[in-house]
Amino acid sequence: MARGKLRIHLGAAPGVGKTYAMLSEAHRRVGRGTDCVVGFVEHHGRPRTEVMLHGLEQVPRRELEYRGGVFPEMDLDAVLARRPQVALVDELAHTNVPGSRNAKRWQDVEELLAAGIDVVSTVNIQHLESLGDVVESITGVRQQETVPDEVVRRADQVELVDMTPEALRRRMAHGNIYQPDKVDAALSNYFRPGNLTALRELALLWVADRVDAHLTQYRSEHRVSAIWGSRERIVVGLTGGPEGRTLIRRGARLAEKGAGGEVLAVYIARSDGLTSASPKELALQRTLVEDLGGTFHHVVGDDIPAALLAFARGANATQIVLGSSRRKTWQYVFGPGVGATVARESGPDLDVHIVTHDEVAKGRGLPVARGARLGRSRRVWGWIAGVAGPPLLAVLLNTVDLGLANDMLLFLALTVAAALLGGLLPALASAAVGSLLLNYFYTPPLHRWTIADPKNIVAIVIFVAVGVAVASVVDLAARRTHQAARLRAESEILAFLAGNVLRGETGLEDLLERVRETFGMESAALLERAGDVEPWTCAGRVGRGRPVERPDQADVDIPVGDHMALALTGRVLPAEDRRVLAAFAAQAAVVLDRRRLQEEADRARTLAEGNRIRTALLAAVSHDLRTPLAGIKAAVTSLRSEDVEWSEEDHAELLEGIEEGADRLDHLVGNLLDMSRLQTGTVTPLIREIDLDEVVPMALGGVPEGSAGLDVPETLPMVAVDPGLLERAVANLVENAVKYSPPGAPVLVAASALADRVEVRVVDRGPGVPDEAKERIFEPFQRHGDAPRGAGVGLGLAVARGFAEAMDGTLDAEDTPGGGLTMVLTLRAAGTRPELHPAAEPERQAS
Repeated sequence: MARGKLRIHLGAAPGVGKTYAMLSEAHRRVGRGTDCVVGFVEHHGRPRTEVMLHGLEQVPRRELEYRGGVFPEMDLDAVLARRPQVALVDELAHTNVPGSRNAKRWQDVEELLAAGIDVVSTVNIQHLESLGDVVESITGVRQQETVPDEVVRRADQVELVDMTPEALRRRMAHGNIYQPDKVDAALSNYFRPGNLTALRELALLWVADRVDAHLTQYRSEHRVSAIWGSRERIVVGLTGGPEGRTLIRRGARLAEKGAGGEVLAVYIARSDGLTSASPKELALQRTLVEDLGGTFHHVVGDDIPAALLAFARGANATQIVLGSSRRKTWQYVFGPGVGATVARESGPDLDVHIVTHDEVAKGRGLPVARGARLGRSRRVWGWIAGVAGPPLLAVLLNTVDLGLANDMLLFLALTVAAALLGGLLPALASAAVGSLLLNYFYTPPLHRWTIADPKNIVAIVIFVAVGVAVASVVDLAARRTHQAARLRAESEILAFLAGNVLRGETGLEDLLERVRETFGMESAALLERAGDVEPWTCAGRVGRGRPVERPDQADVDIPVGDHMALALTGRVLPAEDRRVLAAFAAQAAVVLDRRRLQEEADRARTLAEGNRIRTALLAAVSHDLRTPLAGIKAAVTSLRSEDVEWSEEDHAELLEGIEEGADRLDHLVGNLLDMSRLQTGTVTPLIREIDLDEVVPMALGGVPEGSAGLDVPETLPMVAVDPGLLERAVANLVENAVKYSPPGAPVLVAASALADRVEVRVVDRGPGVPDEAKERIFEPFQRHGDAPRGAGVGLGLAVARGFAEAMDGTLDAEDTPGGGLTMVLTLRAAGTRPELHPAAEPERQAS
């Protein structure tokens, strides 16, 4: 069955019109004959949105009971049974009521997609999981309901529903989003112009990044090599010289002039060693470019201008920043230089900036190392000098008589020049042609191939020998230089790889991207299999090249052990590159093993924590729960005894003991169950607005009368909490405080408002807790001081803090002035809760 397609309407804030746009699309599809139903859409009392529901088939909702209330949710089974072509599912990040099949609505959507049903949904930018911290820093509100970024990124279509902050605030003021009594609070809090502008920018940038990813994929699939200047990407070419920092800063300023600009600093290490870079300087420049928000890239290329242009076009760059040449004036006789060559060959789609700096025309500072294998142009000129040079020299010497010795020296100089230009073979050709011409034109008898004077034979033999010797020395020097330069380039790459490890850059995909980038390949993948006859699987892959399922399908494959291989596509690498590539392959295997070991360690840590909790639970059951059970058992046995005649007072006392033991047992078991729920992450608060004076007095019902006082003003703002969890948390705090308070010193429970929060303080006059132990008392199964067995399992404060954090609150311990301990429970006021504030509850108030 083909998987359904997901379309998401993404907005920056509630009220921008996501639900309206989704319903409008549904009407268009129905008009075209598409079978479209409403799985779940909430209009939140907005008349215009409610009208859009008319004419659309709505699947009846499922009603679930939770904590005494009835809540409607999407009936997933009914939608699956109906099997429409398209289902509308609002509020993708919504958390389902406990008792639903899935915890989150996006998981319901995944089931619909797997069943082949297309889904149209909505989500706000603040509900993306990766942006939680950013949104909290902007708005001061932590989003409790989130959706993984990958769920939204996998959507087949993401449509941005946009609206300016001014227009959105006007809609709010006109009552088109929230009820009139909530408008003023919303406009002065969450819907401030600065908040809306920042959220809008987040949404625009997120969508722009996704569009850029689709553009890159399209260019790869259609093999588009031309640059499309959809956004500014600045490539900064580095040589490792001190001018690099100037170029990086200039590139960063250019990127700032256009929204969404990127800076990519690239250092091209030539295998022929024509340049020498300072590793220390490169490290400084790497740090600088990363601090400025750019990325650093290390590429190997024999032809620096070609490699730089290939990198820029592969990154879809729009501008290249290069420094003015450091070469002195006389050095330009050897060529125009990298900057001029890049500018000439960049074409109309790449702008090249040549930036002046303090190092212009000061020389490179390090000697130039002549290259590995001689370039094609040098070999051509070597053969011209070796084959055509001797005849031309002979023609010139025929016009003037310099003597045989001078003629031989000139031919020898030409042989040396051919060796310097083209290496051994052109020099041997020059020596052979030169010796024949010397014999024919300048040794008696002239113009004949014979030699009359034996001395001339010796001279010609020496000439040939010297020419061969010089050519051999030059060729050997070139080979040694090549080896040294190659080893230097390899050492730079290996040092860079080691630096990545030391810096903690151990992501497998990051390492594969470095391999692909360094060797200029289209794709890189790490393949593995369980055995010799098992199929290959891909542990990680980057790049846009053709997919590789087996190592023999790749252009280059490097085995790593018996059942793992690094596979690259794009071109065939020379043999000398495989040595460095083997180091990358070994490191990739280590990174993969490390990742799996880390995953196993995380699982082991989770199991160990679970075992610790279970061990503590068993200890609690075996010791602390035995006391009330033993008391109940003894009282019941006494009452049933026929040998003793109990008075009415004794009878009442035994019944009271049974009741107290049962109450203690109920309290201990309740805390154990609550801690188990907290440890397994199954506590899902049902948040609603409530006054503290409706909940806090109920929390004092479990303590003796007169042991606790209450001070909760009626003027306090409402809080957004789960009443049941709040009652349990306050009850645990009060019971703990009463336990340690001296006789005649009742515990005080007081509440007060502070900015956008409400504080509940439980104050006792007991012995207090030292500062170093204030955090430890909130850990499970911890009892402070010499609290005896039977005083509890040490879970009350841990459960209270867990419940407080589940309601987006905090619980801390402070010293009571004059002695004692104060527990401070901080809760958000109703107007600032993400789930209930009209401007901060995009889940349930989505447009």
